Amino acid sequence: MKSNKLIQLITILMFATVLLIVNPASAGTKAESSAQKTGTVEAVSIAPVDINKADVDTLATLNGVGKDRAQKIIEYREKNGPFKKPEDIMLVTGIGPKIFEKNKDFIKVSIN
Repeated sequence: MKSNKLIQLITILMFATVLLIVNPASAGTKAESSAQKTGTVEAVSIAPVDINKADVDTLATLNGVGKDRAQKIIEYREKNGPFKKPEDIMLVTGIGPKIFEKNKDFIKVSIN
């Protein structure tokens, strides 16, 4: 009798462990499928991006920027000269405090 209860307890514990392991993976799948439905993917820049030198593709790696905003960054910099500090990216139409906050650790500015 005791061995049957022990086997049942071990089975329940193993099942609970599997559920705990599987559940976080399914949460990631939900996020991915949501991104696929909307057609948007948040890019994450790993290396700092020099907003005074970067091309469209590099600027587009910043979170929430994409190619259209990246092009606006380049147009702004060509018209107004180089950015003096990372915060100046918020002078570009379509880039506000929220996008800057997401990227402030990934933006650098070189003045040459």
